[in-house]
Amino acid sequence: MKFFIDTANLDEIREAYNLGVLDGVTTNPSLMAKEGISGESNVRAHYKEICNIVDDKVSAEVISTDFEGMIKEGKELAKIDDKIVVKIPMIKDGVKAIKYFHSEGIRTNCTLVFSAGQAILAAKAGASYLSPFIGRLDDISYDGLQLIEQIVHIYQTYGFETEVLAASVRHSMHLIKCAEIGADVVTCPLKVITGLLKHPLTDSGLAQFLADHAKAAGK
Repeated sequence: MKFFIDTANLDEIREAYNLGVLDGVTTNPSLMAKEGISGESNVRAHYKEICNIVDDKVSAEVISTDFEGMIKEGKELAKIDDKIVVKIPMIKDGVKAIKYFHSEGIRTNCTLVFSAGQAILAAKAGASYLSPFIGRLDDISYDGLQLIEQIVHIYQTYGFETEVLAASVRHSMHLIKCAEIGADVVTCPLKVITGLLKHPLTDSGLAQFLADHAKAAGK
């Protein structure tokens, strides 16, 4: 399973990368705004800074919602760095754009996916990644993890090459469950990844080891 971090914060990206487990980054206009990044040139410069930190796979989202606009914007984003994956919304013109970019050898991440039907369309069009939003589905009393399991089953049945990228991952158990049901990628805040480190028995065991060492050393 690949770990992506869902942020535009450079310090968080560096921390995740230095931990040795980071495979990529996902961003969106909301995350850019959260970091105070505005203006087309500033946003693109920020994407380049992210690419300079990680090894590959930086999802950069288009703003346009029409086919021509997405193609123009996606091409410009792809020029920033070879690591860029163009993030496209799951709408009719978005599916067309995914097909176009696939034919041009430009990787895409189909975002805002909430159903298996949408997942099938994205895979048929040639999306590199598919981002079902499990936390947002949970918010409306639908089992987001069940959708991940359904999509994984469909993709495996028909041999689709699109990777299932579980998004809107809210906590560490979301991540673990995604691993259990076969998601290819999870993208989440840094705290979800570092949350995997925590266990009370690890803390108490280490404290006991250190106490025993200190006692043996006569401290």
